Amino acid sequence: MKSLQKGFTLIELMIVIAIIGILAAIAIPAYQNYTIRAQVTEGSSLIGGLETAFDECYADHGTAAAPCATNTDLGVTSTISGTYVSSVAFSAPGQITVTYGPNANANISGKTVVWTAYSSQNGDITWVCDDATSTVATIANLNMVTGGTAPANGSVYTTNPAYLPNICD
Repeated sequence: MKSLQKGFTLIELMIVIAIIGILAAIAIPAYQNYTIRAQVTEGSSLIGGLETAFDECYADHGTAAAPCATNTDLGVTSTISGTYVSSVAFSAPGQITVTYGPNANANISGKTVVWTAYSSQNGDITWVCDDATSTVATIANLNMVTGGTAPANGSVYTTNPAYLPNICD
């Protein structure tokens, strides 16, 4: 009686390992970009309090300049930070700068994203992550807030624009 051997040949095992290697080579960079985008998103969630305080101050005073130009002007005396964000602060009238700290991925650590305030025709304030070349404000028919500063280019733009939220066009 003949005995049948069961199992995989060496070539079959090598083919499986090669396929796994190819899949890993595709998945790891995609996952890294996903985690960096998630870390960048923390900044856009942390600016909410400053946006609201600015919106109220702007509605009362009609300008992005003092008394609405700094965190202190708006009554925010503590540092706004998170797991990946080291600070969130007004860098200029009508502009909030998010700075990423040492816990963030090395590709964005120490980099910034700048959010600029615009007003609509009916006076609503819209915050746009803008690099001074964006068409978002033009398309949405938005104007720079009175006393505001022109859009600034955050350093994450120069690192890799793919890391930014979708509103940063």
